[in-house]
Amino acid sequence: MDPLAPAHPTWVMLLIAAVAVAVLLVLIAKVKLHAFISLVLVSAVTAVAAGIPVADVPAAMLTGFSATLGSVALLVAFGVMLGRLLEVTGGAQVLADTLIGVFGEKRAPLALGVAALIFGFPIFFDAGLVVFLPIIFAVARRFGGSILVYALPTAGSFAAMHAVVPPHPGPVAAATELGGDIGLTLLIGVPVAVLAWIPGAYLVGTRLGARFDPEPTNVFAIDDGTSENEATTPAFVTVVLLLALPLVLIGLNTVVTTLQAAGAVSEDATWASVLVLIGQTPIALLITVLVAILVLAPGRFPIGRASEILDQALGPICAIILITGAGGMFGGVLRTSGIGEALSTSLSDLGMSLIVQAFLIATLLRVAQGSATVALTTTAGLISAQVAAAGLGSFDIALLVFAIAAGATVLSHVNDSGFWLVSRFFGMDVITTLKTWTVLETTLGLSVFVIASALWLVV
Repeated sequence: MDPLAPAHPTWVMLLIAAVAVAVLLVLIAKVKLHAFISLVLVSAVTAVAAGIPVADVPAAMLTGFSATLGSVALLVAFGVMLGRLLEVTGGAQVLADTLIGVFGEKRAPLALGVAALIFGFPIFFDAGLVVFLPIIFAVARRFGGSILVYALPTAGSFAAMHAVVPPHPGPVAAATELGGDIGLTLLIGVPVAVLAWIPGAYLVGTRLGARFDPEPTNVFAIDDGTSENEATTPAFVTVVLLLALPLVLIGLNTVVTTLQAAGAVSEDATWASVLVLIGQTPIALLITVLVAILVLAPGRFPIGRASEILDQALGPICAIILITGAGGMFGGVLRTSGIGEALSTSLSDLGMSLIVQAFLIATLLRVAQGSATVALTTTAGLISAQVAAAGLGSFDIALLVFAIAAGATVLSHVNDSGFWLVSRFFGMDVITTLKTWTVLETTLGLSVFVIASALWLVV
Protein backbone atom coordinates (compact mmCIF):
# COMPACT_ATOMS: atom_id res chain seq x y z
CA MET A 1 0.00 0.00 0.00
CA ASP A 2 1.07 3.58 -0.64
CA PRO A 3 1.47 5.83 2.43
CA LEU A 4 -1.77 7.49 3.49
CA ALA A 5 -2.27 11.08 4.50
CA PRO A 6 -1.67 11.37 8.27
CA ALA A 7 -4.92 10.94 10.18
CA HIS A 8 -3.65 12.88 13.22
CA PRO A 9 -1.33 15.81 13.94
CA THR A 10 2.40 15.05 13.80
CA TRP A 11 2.82 14.95 17.58
CA VAL A 12 -0.01 12.44 17.88
CA MET A 13 1.50 10.22 15.17
CA LEU A 14 4.87 10.31 16.92
CA LEU A 15 3.22 9.52 20.25
CA ILE A 16 1.43 6.52 18.72
CA ALA A 17 4.70 5.23 17.29
CA ALA A 18 6.52 5.71 20.61
CA VAL A 19 3.79 3.94 22.59
CA ALA A 20 3.75 1.09 20.07
CA VAL A 21 7.48 0.55 20.44
CA ALA A 22 7.22 0.69 24.24
CA VAL A 23 4.36 -1.83 24.31
CA LEU A 24 6.29 -4.12 21.98
CA LEU A 25 9.35 -4.04 24.25
CA VAL A 26 7.20 -4.81 27.30
CA LEU A 27 5.47 -7.73 25.60
CA ILE A 28 8.72 -9.30 24.43
CA ALA A 29 11.11 -8.45 27.26
CA LYS A 30 8.81 -8.52 30.31
CA VAL A 31 5.75 -10.57 29.43
CA LYS A 32 7.94 -12.98 27.39
CA LEU A 33 5.33 -13.24 24.65
CA HIS A 34 6.85 -14.70 21.49
CA ALA A 35 8.38 -11.97 19.31
CA PHE A 36 6.43 -13.02 16.21
CA ILE A 37 3.07 -12.86 18.00
CA SER A 38 4.01 -9.59 19.70
CA LEU A 39 4.98 -7.92 16.42
CA VAL A 40 1.81 -8.99 14.61
CA LEU A 41 -0.41 -7.94 17.53
CA VAL A 42 1.22 -4.53 17.98
CA SER A 43 1.19 -3.95 14.20
CA ALA A 44 -2.58 -4.51 14.07
CA VAL A 45 -3.34 -2.27 17.06
CA THR A 46 -0.98 0.44 15.80
CA ALA A 47 -2.61 0.42 12.37
CA VAL A 48 -6.03 1.08 13.91
CA ALA A 49 -4.71 3.71 16.33
CA ALA A 50 -2.86 5.54 13.55
CA GLY A 51 -6.08 5.97 11.58
CA ILE A 52 -5.67 3.38 8.85
CA PRO A 53 -9.21 2.39 7.76
CA VAL A 54 -10.18 -0.90 9.40
CA ALA A 55 -10.85 -2.52 6.04
CA ASP A 56 -7.30 -1.64 4.93
CA VAL A 57 -5.53 -2.85 8.08
CA PRO A 58 -4.86 -6.42 6.81
CA ALA A 59 -3.48 -5.07 3.52
CA ALA A 60 -1.24 -2.60 5.37
CA MET A 61 0.12 -5.40 7.55
CA LEU A 62 0.64 -7.86 4.70
CA THR A 63 2.36 -5.27 2.50
CA GLY A 64 5.24 -4.82 4.93
CA PHE A 65 5.34 -8.51 5.81
CA SER A 66 5.42 -9.78 2.24
CA ALA A 67 7.88 -7.14 1.07
CA THR A 68 10.33 -8.12 3.80
CA LEU A 69 9.89 -11.85 3.28
CA GLY A 70 10.31 -11.36 -0.46
CA SER A 71 13.75 -9.86 0.07
CA VAL A 72 14.87 -11.90 3.07
CA ALA A 73 13.42 -15.42 2.95
CA LEU A 74 15.09 -16.66 -0.23
CA LEU A 75 18.50 -15.19 0.46
CA VAL A 76 18.51 -16.41 4.07
CA ALA A 77 17.47 -19.90 2.98
CA PHE A 78 20.04 -20.19 0.20
CA GLY A 79 22.67 -18.49 2.35
CA VAL A 80 22.38 -20.98 5.20
CA MET A 81 22.33 -23.84 2.70
CA LEU A 82 25.67 -22.65 1.34
CA GLY A 83 26.96 -22.17 4.86
CA ARG A 84 25.85 -25.64 5.90
CA LEU A 85 27.63 -27.24 2.95
CA LEU A 86 30.82 -25.36 3.80
CA GLU A 87 30.47 -26.35 7.45
CA VAL A 88 29.97 -30.09 7.06
CA THR A 89 32.80 -30.38 4.53
CA GLY A 90 35.21 -28.37 6.66
CA GLY A 91 35.35 -25.48 4.21
CA ALA A 92 34.34 -22.85 6.76
CA GLN A 93 37.07 -24.04 9.11
CA VAL A 94 39.64 -23.97 6.29
CA LEU A 95 38.77 -20.35 5.53
CA ALA A 96 38.78 -19.42 9.21
CA ASP A 97 42.16 -21.09 9.78
CA THR A 98 43.69 -19.33 6.80
CA LEU A 99 42.42 -15.92 7.85
CA ILE A 100 43.67 -16.40 11.39
CA GLY A 101 46.99 -17.70 10.10
CA VAL A 102 47.48 -14.44 8.23
CA PHE A 103 46.15 -12.01 10.84
CA GLY A 104 46.81 -13.92 14.08
CA GLU A 105 44.43 -15.01 16.82
CA LYS A 106 44.19 -11.61 18.49
CA ARG A 107 43.24 -10.00 15.20
CA ALA A 108 40.51 -12.50 14.33
CA PRO A 109 37.70 -9.89 14.56
CA LEU A 110 39.78 -7.55 12.41
CA ALA A 111 40.34 -10.30 9.84
CA LEU A 112 36.62 -11.02 9.58
CA GLY A 113 35.77 -7.33 9.44
CA VAL A 114 38.25 -6.55 6.67
CA ALA A 115 37.04 -9.56 4.66
CA ALA A 116 33.44 -8.37 5.12
CA LEU A 117 34.36 -4.86 3.93
CA ILE A 118 35.73 -6.36 0.72
CA PHE A 119 32.85 -8.77 0.21
CA GLY A 120 30.35 -6.06 1.18
CA PHE A 121 31.21 -3.85 -1.78
CA PRO A 122 28.71 -5.41 -4.20
CA ILE A 123 26.45 -7.43 -1.89
CA PHE A 124 23.61 -6.24 0.34
CA PHE A 125 23.85 -6.26 4.13
CA ASP A 126 21.59 -9.22 4.84
CA ALA A 127 22.95 -11.39 2.01
CA GLY A 128 26.56 -10.74 3.02
CA LEU A 129 25.87 -11.46 6.67
CA VAL A 130 24.17 -14.77 5.89
CA VAL A 131 27.02 -15.91 3.64
CA PHE A 132 29.53 -15.08 6.39
CA LEU A 133 27.64 -16.87 9.18
CA PRO A 134 29.52 -20.19 8.96
CA ILE A 135 32.86 -18.38 9.06
CA ILE A 136 31.83 -16.36 12.12
CA PHE A 137 30.68 -19.50 13.93
CA ALA A 138 33.81 -21.43 12.93
CA VAL A 139 36.14 -18.72 14.27
CA ALA A 140 34.10 -18.36 17.46
CA ARG A 141 34.22 -22.12 18.10
CA ARG A 142 37.96 -22.23 17.60
CA PHE A 143 38.86 -19.39 19.97
CA GLY A 144 35.89 -19.40 22.33
CA GLY A 145 34.43 -16.39 24.09
CA SER A 146 31.40 -14.44 22.99
CA ILE A 147 30.39 -14.85 19.37
CA LEU A 148 29.55 -11.13 19.33
CA VAL A 149 33.27 -10.28 19.41
CA TYR A 150 33.45 -11.64 15.89
CA ALA A 151 29.88 -11.05 14.72
CA LEU A 152 29.45 -7.36 15.50
CA PRO A 153 32.52 -6.03 13.62
CA THR A 154 31.63 -8.27 10.66
CA ALA A 155 27.99 -7.17 10.56
CA GLY A 156 29.17 -3.57 10.98
CA SER A 157 31.32 -3.93 7.86
CA PHE A 158 28.36 -4.95 5.74
CA ALA A 159 26.24 -2.20 7.29
CA ALA A 160 28.87 0.48 6.53
CA MET A 161 29.23 -0.53 2.88
CA HIS A 162 25.48 -0.94 2.41
CA ALA A 163 24.69 2.51 3.81
CA VAL A 164 27.40 4.63 2.20
CA VAL A 165 28.84 3.10 -0.95
CA PRO A 166 27.24 2.77 -4.39
CA PRO A 167 26.12 0.46 -6.02
CA HIS A 168 23.96 -0.16 -2.95
CA PRO A 169 20.45 1.19 -3.57
CA GLY A 170 20.23 3.78 -0.78
CA PRO A 171 23.25 5.94 -1.70
CA VAL A 172 22.55 5.49 -5.42
CA ALA A 173 18.96 6.72 -5.00
CA ALA A 174 20.03 9.64 -2.81
CA ALA A 175 22.84 10.73 -5.15
CA THR A 176 20.52 10.53 -8.14
CA GLU A 177 17.76 12.51 -6.40
CA LEU A 178 20.20 15.25 -5.43
CA GLY A 179 21.79 15.43 -8.89
CA GLY A 180 25.14 14.10 -7.75
CA ASP A 181 27.83 12.06 -9.47
CA ILE A 182 27.50 8.37 -8.55
CA GLY A 183 31.08 7.63 -9.61
CA LEU A 184 32.48 10.36 -7.36
CA THR A 185 30.18 9.26 -4.53
CA LEU A 186 31.64 5.77 -4.90
CA LEU A 187 35.25 6.95 -4.89
CA ILE A 188 34.77 9.07 -1.77
CA GLY A 189 32.37 6.64 -0.14
CA VAL A 190 34.80 3.74 0.11
CA PRO A 191 37.37 5.54 2.32
CA VAL A 192 34.57 7.21 4.31
CA ALA A 193 32.97 3.82 5.01
CA VAL A 194 36.28 2.23 6.02
CA LEU A 195 37.36 5.14 8.23
CA ALA A 196 33.95 5.22 9.92
CA TRP A 197 33.97 1.43 10.41
CA ILE A 198 37.18 1.44 12.45
CA PRO A 199 35.89 3.42 15.48
CA GLY A 200 32.16 3.07 14.82
CA ALA A 201 31.95 -0.70 14.30
CA TYR A 202 35.26 -2.47 14.90
CA LEU A 203 36.37 -0.81 18.15
CA VAL A 204 32.84 -0.49 19.51
CA GLY A 205 31.84 -3.96 18.32
CA THR A 206 34.75 -5.78 19.92
CA ARG A 207 34.20 -4.01 23.24
CA LEU A 208 30.46 -4.60 23.26
CA GLY A 209 31.00 -8.21 22.25
CA ALA A 210 33.28 -8.78 25.21
CA ARG A 211 30.54 -7.55 27.57
CA PHE A 212 27.73 -9.78 26.31
CA ASP A 213 27.83 -13.53 25.71
CA PRO A 214 24.56 -14.86 24.22
CA GLU A 215 23.97 -18.50 23.32
CA PRO A 216 22.99 -18.54 19.64
CA THR A 217 21.40 -21.52 17.97
CA ASN A 218 24.17 -22.56 15.61
CA VAL A 219 22.39 -23.71 12.46
CA PHE A 220 25.70 -25.11 11.24
CA ALA A 221 26.47 -27.36 14.19
CA ILE A 222 23.97 -30.20 13.71
CA ASP A 223 25.44 -33.69 13.69
CA ASP A 224 24.75 -35.27 10.32
CA GLY A 225 27.29 -38.03 10.42
CA THR A 226 29.87 -36.15 8.40
CA SER A 227 33.14 -35.18 10.02
CA GLU A 228 36.42 -33.82 8.85
CA ASN A 229 38.03 -37.20 9.61
CA GLU A 230 35.74 -38.90 7.13
CA ALA A 231 36.09 -36.47 4.27
CA THR A 232 38.82 -34.43 2.63
CA THR A 233 38.38 -30.78 3.40
CA PRO A 234 38.16 -28.48 0.37
CA ALA A 235 41.07 -26.25 -0.56
CA PHE A 236 41.17 -22.64 0.57
CA VAL A 237 40.94 -21.46 -3.04
CA THR A 238 37.81 -23.56 -3.59
CA VAL A 239 36.09 -22.04 -0.57
CA VAL A 240 37.01 -18.49 -1.60
CA LEU A 241 35.77 -19.07 -5.14
CA LEU A 242 32.45 -20.43 -3.85
CA LEU A 243 31.97 -17.39 -1.62
CA ALA A 244 33.05 -15.07 -4.42
CA LEU A 245 30.68 -16.58 -7.00
CA PRO A 246 27.49 -14.83 -5.79
CA LEU A 247 29.43 -11.58 -5.41
CA VAL A 248 30.68 -11.79 -8.98
CA LEU A 249 27.21 -12.57 -10.32
CA ILE A 250 25.62 -9.74 -8.33
CA GLY A 251 28.45 -7.42 -9.38
CA LEU A 252 27.87 -8.21 -13.06
CA ASN A 253 24.20 -7.38 -12.59
CA THR A 254 25.14 -4.03 -11.07
CA VAL A 255 27.60 -3.19 -13.86
CA VAL A 256 25.17 -4.10 -16.64
CA THR A 257 22.27 -2.25 -15.00
CA THR A 258 24.44 0.86 -14.60
CA LEU A 259 25.56 0.71 -18.24
CA GLN A 260 21.94 0.29 -19.38
CA ALA A 261 20.89 3.31 -17.33
CA ALA A 262 23.71 5.34 -18.92
CA GLY A 263 22.65 4.23 -22.39
CA ALA A 264 25.94 2.43 -23.07
CA VAL A 265 24.21 -0.96 -23.33
CA SER A 266 20.86 -1.60 -24.99
CA GLU A 267 18.13 -2.77 -22.64
CA ASP A 268 17.05 -5.24 -25.32
CA ALA A 269 20.45 -6.98 -25.48
CA THR A 270 19.95 -10.67 -24.72
CA TRP A 271 23.33 -11.15 -23.06
CA ALA A 272 22.66 -8.18 -20.79
CA SER A 273 19.26 -9.56 -19.78
CA VAL A 274 20.86 -12.90 -18.92
CA LEU A 275 23.50 -11.24 -16.72
CA VAL A 276 20.85 -9.14 -15.00
CA LEU A 277 18.78 -12.26 -14.29
CA ILE A 278 21.59 -14.43 -12.88
CA GLY A 279 22.84 -11.45 -10.91
CA GLN A 280 19.62 -11.06 -8.94
CA THR A 281 20.52 -11.96 -5.35
CA PRO A 282 18.20 -15.01 -4.96
CA ILE A 283 19.20 -16.41 -8.36
CA ALA A 284 22.90 -15.81 -7.71
CA LEU A 285 22.68 -17.64 -4.37
CA LEU A 286 20.66 -20.48 -5.93
CA ILE A 287 23.34 -20.96 -8.60
CA THR A 288 26.03 -20.88 -5.92
CA VAL A 289 24.29 -23.56 -3.83
CA LEU A 290 24.00 -25.83 -6.87
CA VAL A 291 27.65 -25.28 -7.76
CA ALA A 292 28.65 -25.91 -4.13
CA ILE A 293 26.83 -29.27 -4.13
CA LEU A 294 28.57 -30.35 -7.33
CA VAL A 295 32.00 -29.17 -6.17
CA LEU A 296 31.91 -30.24 -2.52
CA ALA A 297 30.05 -33.54 -2.75
CA PRO A 298 32.65 -35.73 -4.54
CA GLY A 299 34.63 -37.71 -1.95
CA ARG A 300 32.74 -36.11 0.94
CA PHE A 301 29.07 -37.10 0.75
CA PRO A 302 26.75 -38.73 -1.80
CA ILE A 303 24.71 -36.32 -3.87
CA GLY A 304 21.62 -38.08 -2.51
CA ARG A 305 22.49 -36.92 1.02
CA ALA A 306 22.57 -33.26 0.02
CA SER A 307 18.84 -32.89 0.69
CA GLU A 308 19.28 -34.23 4.22
CA ILE A 309 22.14 -31.84 4.90
CA LEU A 310 20.20 -28.85 3.55
CA ASP A 311 17.05 -29.79 5.47
CA GLN A 312 19.05 -29.59 8.69
CA ALA A 313 20.08 -26.04 7.80
CA LEU A 314 16.54 -24.85 6.98
CA GLY A 315 14.75 -25.99 10.15
CA PRO A 316 16.37 -23.60 12.65
CA ILE A 317 15.88 -20.50 10.46
CA CYS A 318 12.07 -20.65 10.16
CA ALA A 319 11.57 -18.58 13.30
CA ILE A 320 14.25 -16.11 12.17
CA ILE A 321 12.52 -15.56 8.83
CA LEU A 322 9.05 -15.16 10.36
CA ILE A 323 10.21 -12.73 13.06
CA THR A 324 12.16 -10.70 10.51
CA GLY A 325 9.07 -10.56 8.30
CA ALA A 326 6.96 -9.43 11.25
CA GLY A 327 9.51 -6.70 11.97
CA GLY A 328 9.03 -5.55 8.39
CA MET A 329 5.27 -5.65 8.98
CA PHE A 330 5.54 -3.29 11.95
CA GLY A 331 7.74 -0.87 10.01
CA GLY A 332 5.40 -1.10 7.02
CA VAL A 333 2.38 -0.20 9.15
CA LEU A 334 4.18 2.88 10.44
CA ARG A 335 5.07 3.91 6.88
CA THR A 336 1.53 3.32 5.57
CA SER A 337 0.06 5.33 8.42
CA GLY A 338 1.68 8.46 7.00
CA ILE A 339 4.09 9.13 9.82
CA GLY A 340 6.85 9.75 7.32
CA GLU A 341 4.76 12.37 5.56
CA ALA A 342 3.91 14.00 8.88
CA LEU A 343 7.58 14.28 9.75
CA SER A 344 8.48 15.47 6.26
CA THR A 345 5.96 18.30 6.42
CA SER A 346 7.21 19.57 9.77
CA LEU A 347 10.96 19.10 9.21
CA SER A 348 11.53 20.19 5.63
CA ASP A 349 12.67 23.67 6.65
CA LEU A 350 14.59 23.67 9.92
CA GLY A 351 16.65 26.79 9.25
CA MET A 352 20.04 25.19 9.92
CA SER A 353 23.08 24.00 8.01
CA LEU A 354 22.03 21.81 5.10
CA ILE A 355 24.25 18.90 6.11
CA VAL A 356 22.95 18.95 9.69
CA GLN A 357 19.38 19.24 8.43
CA ALA A 358 19.91 16.24 6.13
CA PHE A 359 21.27 14.15 9.01
CA LEU A 360 18.47 15.05 11.44
CA ILE A 361 15.64 14.46 8.97
CA ALA A 362 17.07 11.07 7.98
CA THR A 363 17.54 10.15 11.65
CA LEU A 364 13.96 10.99 12.59
CA LEU A 365 12.58 9.15 9.58
CA ARG A 366 14.76 6.14 10.39
CA VAL A 367 13.58 6.03 14.01
CA ALA A 368 9.96 6.57 13.08
CA GLN A 369 9.50 3.93 10.38
CA GLY A 370 12.57 1.67 10.49
CA SER A 371 13.59 1.41 6.84
CA ALA A 372 17.01 2.90 6.10
CA THR A 373 16.31 2.97 2.37
CA VAL A 374 13.04 4.86 2.86
CA ALA A 375 14.81 7.34 5.14
CA LEU A 376 17.53 7.86 2.53
CA THR A 377 15.25 8.39 -0.44
CA THR A 378 12.67 10.48 1.43
CA THR A 379 15.28 12.80 2.93
CA ALA A 380 16.99 13.27 -0.44
CA GLY A 381 13.65 14.22 -1.98
CA LEU A 382 12.94 16.72 0.81
CA ILE A 383 16.21 18.63 0.47
CA SER A 384 16.66 18.29 -3.30
CA ALA A 385 15.16 21.72 -4.01
CA GLN A 386 17.47 23.37 -1.49
CA VAL A 387 20.46 21.56 -2.98
CA ALA A 388 19.54 22.71 -6.47
CA ALA A 389 19.05 26.30 -5.26
CA ALA A 390 22.42 26.28 -3.49
CA GLY A 391 24.23 25.22 -6.67
CA LEU A 392 26.39 22.68 -4.86
CA GLY A 393 29.11 20.75 -6.67
CA SER A 394 29.34 16.97 -6.93
CA PHE A 395 31.75 16.71 -4.00
CA ASP A 396 29.44 18.57 -1.62
CA ILE A 397 26.45 16.55 -2.83
CA ALA A 398 28.38 13.35 -2.08
CA LEU A 399 28.94 14.60 1.47
CA LEU A 400 25.21 15.26 1.80
CA VAL A 401 24.53 11.70 0.66
CA PHE A 402 26.86 10.43 3.41
CA ALA A 403 25.14 12.62 6.02
CA ILE A 404 21.75 11.24 4.96
CA ALA A 405 23.15 7.70 5.04
CA ALA A 406 24.50 8.37 8.54
CA GLY A 407 21.09 9.44 9.79
CA ALA A 408 19.46 6.46 8.08
CA THR A 409 21.88 4.12 9.89
CA VAL A 410 21.62 5.22 13.53
CA LEU A 411 19.24 3.86 16.15
CA SER A 412 18.20 0.59 14.52
CA HIS A 413 15.45 -0.83 16.73
CA VAL A 414 12.35 -3.03 16.75
CA ASN A 415 10.73 -1.58 13.61
CA ASP A 416 13.79 -2.49 11.53
CA SER A 417 13.84 -5.97 9.97
CA GLY A 418 17.66 -5.96 10.10
CA PHE A 419 17.47 -5.60 13.88
CA TRP A 420 15.60 -8.91 14.10
CA LEU A 421 17.93 -10.62 11.65
CA VAL A 422 20.97 -9.84 13.81
CA SER A 423 19.09 -10.53 17.04
CA ARG A 424 17.91 -14.01 16.07
CA PHE A 425 21.01 -15.21 14.25
CA PHE A 426 23.22 -14.48 17.24
CA GLY A 427 20.80 -15.53 19.98
CA MET A 428 20.25 -12.12 21.55
CA ASP A 429 17.09 -11.04 23.32
CA VAL A 430 15.62 -7.63 22.52
CA ILE A 431 17.31 -5.77 25.36
CA THR A 432 20.73 -7.21 24.53
CA THR A 433 20.26 -6.34 20.86
CA LEU A 434 19.42 -2.76 21.83
CA LYS A 435 22.56 -2.61 23.97
CA THR A 436 24.79 -4.00 21.22
CA TRP A 437 23.51 -3.74 17.65
CA THR A 438 21.57 -0.50 18.19
CA VAL A 439 24.60 1.08 19.86
CA LEU A 440 26.92 -0.12 17.09
CA GLU A 441 24.64 1.18 14.32
CA THR A 442 24.45 4.51 16.13
CA THR A 443 28.21 4.89 16.59
CA LEU A 444 28.76 3.83 12.98
CA GLY A 445 26.26 6.40 11.70
CA LEU A 446 27.71 9.12 13.91
CA SER A 447 31.22 8.29 12.68
CA VAL A 448 30.08 8.68 9.08
CA PHE A 449 28.43 11.99 9.92
CA VAL A 450 31.50 13.34 11.72
CA ILE A 451 33.73 12.54 8.73
CA ALA A 452 31.25 14.05 6.27
CA SER A 453 30.83 17.19 8.41
CA ALA A 454 34.60 17.64 8.77
CA LEU A 455 35.05 17.43 5.00
CA TRP A 456 32.09 19.80 4.54
CA LEU A 457 33.77 22.41 6.72
CA VAL A 458 37.28 21.96 5.33
CA VAL A 459 36.51 21.64 1.64
